[in-house]
Amino acid sequence: MKDELLLIELTNKIDDYIEEELADLLVQVVDNGASIGFLPPLSPVEAQDYWAKVLAPDVRLWIAVCNGRVAGTIQLHLCGKPNGKHRAEIAKLMTHPQHRRAGVGRALMRTAEEAAWSAGRTLLVLDTREGDPSNLLYRSISYQQAGIIPSFARSASGNLDATVLYYKLLEANA
Repeated sequence: MKDELLLIELTNKIDDYIEEELADLLVQVVDNGASIGFLPPLSPVEAQDYWAKVLAPDVRLWIAVCNGRVAGTIQLHLCGKPNGKHRAEIAKLMTHPQHRRAGVGRALMRTAEEAAWSAGRTLLVLDTREGDPSNLLYRSISYQQAGIIPSFARSASGNLDATVLYYKLLEANA
């Protein structure tokens, strides 16, 4: 029997037990080399502090739950500027190392895209480190490469890595 994946939008406040699982997820993905704004070693306290402050009026957050445990997460940052109310940014797509290559990231992306469309957003943007496996996911779901910025983010080794900018124009079938 295939494991059931449940996608849940978190609003207002993150429950303490979910915050602990999210902190563990963040620590795990950073320790596994994810370029999501943090460097290893990331302490559980730093990770919990991040999650305690993440919810905001312009941020939508979903978690993927598999077998009662957090398997992944994604954020949708809605642009609030008057000239940008048609766009949003995909941020902090994370899949727990034990759930990679099982459709979690793809399901979270689909959920964020549908929510963006429902909120009247027709342009999505995101960035990821050049060479990361996430590039394959984004290209496979019709994100277009807009460019590469060299020396964008420091890695755990101290190197400055390039980031790839992607965009997707949403259509009625999003």
